[in-house]
Amino acid sequence: MLEGRHIALVEDDEVLGAALLHRLELEGARVVWLKTLHRALGALRTPRHPFDAVLCDIRLPDGTGEELFTRLCEHAMPPPFVFMTGQGETDQAVRLLRSGAADYVLKPFEPGDVIERLAQVSAPLPVSGGGAWFGISPAIRALDDEITRIADRPEPVLILGEAGTGKRMVAERLHAVSDRRAAPLVALDLTRLAPAEAQAALFDPQTGAFARAGEGIVLLEQIAAADDAVQAALVTRIWSAGAGPRIVATGGPDLGRADLRPDLYFHVSVLRLAIPPLRDRPEDAIWLMTRLFEGLNARRDTPLHGISAQAEAAARAHDWPGNGREIRARLIRAMAMARGEMLFPSDLFPEGVPGAQGTEAGDSAFLSLAATRDAAEKAQIERALARCEGSLTEAARLLQVGRSTLWEKMQKLGITPRE
Repeated sequence: MLEGRHIALVEDDEVLGAALLHRLELEGARVVWLKTLHRALGALRTPRHPFDAVLCDIRLPDGTGEELFTRLCEHAMPPPFVFMTGQGETDQAVRLLRSGAADYVLKPFEPGDVIERLAQVSAPLPVSGGGAWFGISPAIRALDDEITRIADRPEPVLILGEAGTGKRMVAERLHAVSDRRAAPLVALDLTRLAPAEAQAALFDPQTGAFARAGEGIVLLEQIAAADDAVQAALVTRIWSAGAGPRIVATGGPDLGRADLRPDLYFHVSVLRLAIPPLRDRPEDAIWLMTRLFEGLNARRDTPLHGISAQAEAAARAHDWPGNGREIRARLIRAMAMARGEMLFPSDLFPEGVPGAQGTEAGDSAFLSLAATRDAAEKAQIERALARCEGSLTEAARLLQVGRSTLWEKMQKLGITPRE
């Protein structure tokens, strides 16, 4: 019932906590067990991976579950909380419900009841089946939350981002999680159409995008390329639209009033989704590179063993001006030209490795100790998981750390457990 869910368990009792941890994992959840208010506060305020729900005891050794919930609410909307409480704390639990908590269960309880309530209150899983779809950074998690919140609204949406940041992917995600997903998403790149062609491609009553999309979505890529006649027709369409497709438009990060007719600009920019560039989220650059590598490597006659820690460190130091397109281009070339069993920095950056002496950046671009340590730890964890065939318990024993410590590091470094 909890397959793919990320659950925080806040419970100091070793016996109850271990039993709940075991049961939640059997149900498919990924669980972080936190035993004090102090640890839970830090983990929930700045999670490496957003939590779908929190199962929290009212009584904690250094405070109360109510204090934890209240302090989280002071800064942002916390994940759905399900409180575990005794008979004498029912009034407190009811008060928490009125303050925004999701639910509570009375001790003693059946584990199945807890599982069912967590499944009911958890944030909805992505339609694609769960897991990261676009990245692992807090910025991308926040973007996904925005997409989910506006998915079922009728107003136009404007998606802004640099070239290669995945604006079409965001539009497809918006479509996939919306109540329009049963109808088509019809995309038109307006930079590839002459004005007369654009009019027909959009508005022809039989073959135009609005006719073909039905109750779905019409995606207008690079809307600033539309001429004044097309923009005027879009304004008329928006004014007159009752039932029909939703309009989603894309543009560069600096698209503004000067780039469109004022009336069209204010109509299509009612709701905005801004995609940050990869230079602002290096963890997503590594995440994307790893996933592209897996797909490309599967097609090689002699698969490579992986991406070296040094190559990942160099990728973190690069600013990726071409964003995702540049990652793919560099990776394809590197895998075609690689002579070793792994990818190394010089394979990805034949013109000069970011951060190395003799490159443009010089000595000032040395990798930080934190970035070097993260790259080394990630490589070691991945080797341990490979040797243990994906078993977290065996890998934790091999690395001489606790299972929860290993899991937290995997979340921080963007390591996805293998099935």
